[in-house]
This record gives sequence, C-alpha cells and structure tokens, in this order.
Amino acid sequence: MKYICLGYMDESIFQGFTDPERNNFVDKCFAYDEELKRAGHYVGGEALQPAINAATLRIQAGRVSVTDGPFAETKEQIGGIMMLEADDLNHAIQLMSKHPSLALGKGGGSWEIRPAADLGAMLDESGKRRFAEKK
Repeated sequence: MKYICLGYMDESIFQGFTDPERNNFVDKCFAYDEELKRAGHYVGGEALQPAINAATLRIQAGRVSVTDGPFAETKEQIGGIMMLEADDLNHAIQLMSKHPSLALGKGGGSWEIRPAADLGAMLDESGKRRFAEKK
C-alpha cells in the first residue's frame, strides 16, 4: 500500500544552519532515503522550495483569488513529500520514525503520513459517465 508522507519544518531553523550543519543534515536525510530505496519502500518524493515561493488559490465571489505564500499561519510549513510503499500505516510510521529530520526536535521536523487513495475505480466510473455524455 502506498503512503504519502508530508514533511513539515520551521524554515527559519533550516535557514539558520551553518553550511556544515546544513550539509550534515542533508547528507543524513539523503542517506536514509537511500536506505528506503534499497529496501523497496521509497516510491518517490520531492523537496519543496521555501513557502515564500508558493501561491494559494481559492474561489472568492465566483473568481479565483491568488494569495502569495502558503495560507496557513504557522511556522511549520510543508518542506517536502515522500511516497512510501509499506505493509500498513504502522509499518509506514515505523519507517518514517527513523527519518533524520525528526531529530531536529520542536519546530524542526515532523511528518504527516496518510494512506494514498486508490482512485482507479472512481476514475473508471468517471470515464464511463463522461464518455456517455458525449454520445
């Protein structure tokens, strides 16, 4: 089963690292990613640019409204995503509990883990409805 892991971090902590601290942190994270890959658990993932480069879209008064940055008013922002293959949620938790970013402590790193939704059947049904509308 696939799990989406959303990594949160207070960006000011990462920005406050010295170059050697940043390199050490990144090296530990990438080393753990390699462990997950070798074990067949790492499906994919990406780091995200700082939240200042984000945009949030909403509908207001029937029109798309664009807000610079993330909408959440919190210090912790999503810093990256990872997709894992795991037996169940407990297995995914076990795998992510070893991620080096958690060692940063309060505000430094946390992971939200959610099972990925299997939309295969919903996609098939939607396709059938859309195809029937075209007839």
